[in-house]
Amino acid sequence: MNNEISPDLQMSLNKLIKKYSKSFTDKVYGKENNDLDPIMELFNITPEIKRENRQYWGRELGMFWQSFVINIFKNSVPNLYKPAKRYGADEPYDLLVGNYAIDTKYRVGSGDSGTLKKFKQYGKMLIDCGFEPVFLIVRDDNLPSAMTAIHSGGWKTYTSEETFKFIKEITGINVLEVLKNYEYKFWIHR
Repeated sequence: MNNEISPDLQMSLNKLIKKYSKSFTDKVYGKENNDLDPIMELFNITPEIKRENRQYWGRELGMFWQSFVINIFKNSVPNLYKPAKRYGADEPYDLLVGNYAIDTKYRVGSGDSGTLKKFKQYGKMLIDCGFEPVFLIVRDDNLPSAMTAIHSGGWKTYTSEETFKFIKEITGINVLEVLKNYEYKFWIHR
C-alpha cells in the first residue's frame, strides 16, 4: 500500500483536521447538571455515576422509563391501552392510551438532524391519523433544539412534574409515590 497522498488530498485532510481541532478546542461545556430525578433516586444513581458513561445511562434509564410507563397504563387502564404499532421500520410512539399516542423519554438530548426530522414528521403523521401526540419526559434539562423540533411537529410535551401529573390524571396512580415505595430496595451497589 502506498502511503503517499496527493497534494489535493493532503490539503483537504489538513483543512478537515484543522476544522475539528478548532471545534474541539473551542468547545465549552455547560455547567454540570447535578440535579437528581425520581428514577435516579430509585436506583441511587448519583450524577457522578451518570457522568461515567452518559450515553449508557441515558439509554438504560430511558428504556426503564418506557417499560415503567407502559406497565402503568397497561395494568391500570387496560381498556384504553394499546401497544405501539410499527409504520414500516419505525415505531413513532411507545403506546396508545385512548386518543393519545405517547412517546416516553428519560431526557431529550439528541440534536442530530435525522432525529429532529423524525420528531417533526412523526407528530404530523400521528395527527393525520387522528391521534394526539404526547411526549412524557422525566427530566426538564432537555436540548432546546430537540424540544423546538418536537413542538413544531405538533407534539404536546410534559416534563418532570407535569409528566407525573398527566399519568395520574389518566390512571389515578401517583408515580412519584410508587417510585418512593421501591426506594432503598433496588439501589445499585458499586
